[in-house]
Amino acid sequence: MVESIVTVVIEVAKCLAPPTEHQFNYFRNYKSNFKNLKEELENLKGDRDSMQHRVEDAKRQGEVIEGNVEKWLTKAKNIVIDAEKIIGDEEKANNRCFKGLCPNLKTRYQLSKAAQEQLKPIVNHRKEGIQFHTISYRTIPEDISLQSSTGYEAFESRFSTLRDIRNALTNANAGIIGVYGMGGIGKTTLVKAVARQAKERKLFDQVVFSEVSQTPNIKDIQKEIAEKLGLILHEETVSRRASRLYERLKEEKKILVVLDNLWKCLNLETVGIPYGDDHKGCKILLTSRDRSVLLKMGSAPPFLIGVLNEEEAWRLFKMTAGDDVEHRELNSTARNVAMACGGLPIALTTIARALRNRSMREWKNALQQLRAPSSVNFEGISAEAYSAIDLSIKYLRGDKLRKILLLCSLMGNRIATSDLFKYCMGWGILKGVNKMADARIKLDALVQELRDSSLLLAGDNNEELSMHDIVRDVATSTACHDQNVFVVRDENVWGWPDDEDALEKYYAISIIDSSIPELPEGLEYPKLEFLFMCSKDPFVEINISKSFFKEMRMLRVVGFSKMQLSSLPSSMDLLVNLQTLSLDQSMLGDIAIIGKLKNLEILSMINSDIVKLPEAFGLLTKLRLLDLTDCFQLKVIAPNVLSSLIRLEELYMRNCFVQWEVRGVNTERSCAGLDELMHLPRLTSLEIDIGNDDILPEGFFSRRLENFKISVGDAESVIPSEVLMADDWASGTLNIYVWTSCK
Repeated sequence: MVESIVTVVIEVAKCLAPPTEHQFNYFRNYKSNFKNLKEELENLKGDRDSMQHRVEDAKRQGEVIEGNVEKWLTKAKNIVIDAEKIIGDEEKANNRCFKGLCPNLKTRYQLSKAAQEQLKPIVNHRKEGIQFHTISYRTIPEDISLQSSTGYEAFESRFSTLRDIRNALTNANAGIIGVYGMGGIGKTTLVKAVARQAKERKLFDQVVFSEVSQTPNIKDIQKEIAEKLGLILHEETVSRRASRLYERLKEEKKILVVLDNLWKCLNLETVGIPYGDDHKGCKILLTSRDRSVLLKMGSAPPFLIGVLNEEEAWRLFKMTAGDDVEHRELNSTARNVAMACGGLPIALTTIARALRNRSMREWKNALQQLRAPSSVNFEGISAEAYSAIDLSIKYLRGDKLRKILLLCSLMGNRIATSDLFKYCMGWGILKGVNKMADARIKLDALVQELRDSSLLLAGDNNEELSMHDIVRDVATSTACHDQNVFVVRDENVWGWPDDEDALEKYYAISIIDSSIPELPEGLEYPKLEFLFMCSKDPFVEINISKSFFKEMRMLRVVGFSKMQLSSLPSSMDLLVNLQTLSLDQSMLGDIAIIGKLKNLEILSMINSDIVKLPEAFGLLTKLRLLDLTDCFQLKVIAPNVLSSLIRLEELYMRNCFVQWEVRGVNTERSCAGLDELMHLPRLTSLEIDIGNDDILPEGFFSRRLENFKISVGDAESVIPSEVLMADDWASGTLNIYVWTSCK
């Protein structure tokens, strides 16, 4: 009846005053106006939430959000507030007048008009949002090592050297500047201070730093320099990458390139670094133990970094060891220990940390050993430095710390923390811990102790560690001499140890960045537990004997990196003690035999070229960690393989674009489905890319995970309601839901 009265009033109004018809339409269209407003408001909220997810994902990737996107979100927030207020006031229109016989016409008119007027800015704002194809941009991250002055102590004896190097950088005639000195003297620390000051004083527009190391990898050097310039190198060949890097460096008007720790001449053209007449604005600062290397590189007369004087050495030693060394009963012995370090910063800091809070007897014992330095002679390493580091290793608290340090020395220059964990688990260093997550916490604590002792250093990012080359040399030398470890680094021609007595004792072998023509038969290493091999040339197929592993049955860890293997040897099924198998960055043929490793707990094939995960892998019922990250060519996983891994705790499949199959009614599968992951009762960590949310099984997000990184479909897709309740789905300190475009 009420609606009829309103209609009659409108019709009468049409006759009496035609111009007022438009105003009376607010009464007629009251319901449709509010219906349209509510629908468009929900659409805007969806667009806003989707945009917010894209923004949060971009921020997690370290990108900067475009200003107009931030403004769009702010305006969207205000529009939503205004619209919700109008909708909230709608109940006022239900107030009755004329003793309840008709609605409050005045209020209804005002609200209907407001609803119609509010509809236009909502529609227009949604159209603006659709135009944002990109919402953020990458920035060039600051080099952390050049930001902080931590570890640098301004010694007076080095003021003049630092000043002279800085002046040389401003000399238009000096394109290459060299700094040399014995290992552990502090060359790296000094040139980082020079680079930091040069940047602060705006002597250069850009400053980039790269460690060359004893076994230089041209691609790694190119990548490190390029990343610090915001350049991504997609090319595979060194020459193409060099051309890209060369052109990018030429764009910088004034740039300083620091190349640290050269052991031999490095061809700058091969890397892609312009210098001299090719680019007068590009200055190159080099460090080396060998002055002749710098001169051959074209350096101006290099600057020598000498040892600290006695007063400076004591100051550094005291700063590291603590004020207890000033106590009367300890002071004399502590000063003698500092003097025995020969003014070498690395010796002073490592031995000071090793002796901190030790007894007087231990201090005197250390002094006695330092005064009888080892006869072992390394190129560019003093006997004092060797003895100090060797003693620091011996003073580590417990065999676990020493074994982790040894493991790091066998893994190359850059130590990925994920690899270190896999090898520590396989070698039994972290035994006694039931859960992988707890083992990671335990390893973090042990690594921190090694960092506190200065025997391990922070890497370029949170996922890497590094080790001073002197510490690595001393650690491997001690292991080779005392613990029967065999190490080969950066060698084109080498031979397997064949001394029969030694063969009986070797328990670790590491072949790093060397040519590996074949893996022959007849090698007998009955006590070998650790075997790590990283090929210098990943594109050369390695001939591996079928019986290669026949006499290595105690192996617990096997790491084959950057190797091309058409198949794995049949003798691998004899490795009943194998706990960790890593085939990272390798070109692999038939790998089905891995399924026979019934006791295998960790399997890593990061960035390998596998296309299919074979059915035999379903027999790995003791597997606890499977890492398939960056296996870009992986398309097929045999059905029921994943669901058979009933002890799996961690699964990593980022950048794997598997053809997941959706289970149909009464149909037999040819590929794995995501529902198999729901049958893994111990799974706590999951990283995976999923093409679209249509293949997600019902209840996929209902289980609890401690750590997860999941990418589903397209950023503009509708987010499943389950994901919005991530607190119910996951628990722990690192809970990340990543919503990105599917590649």
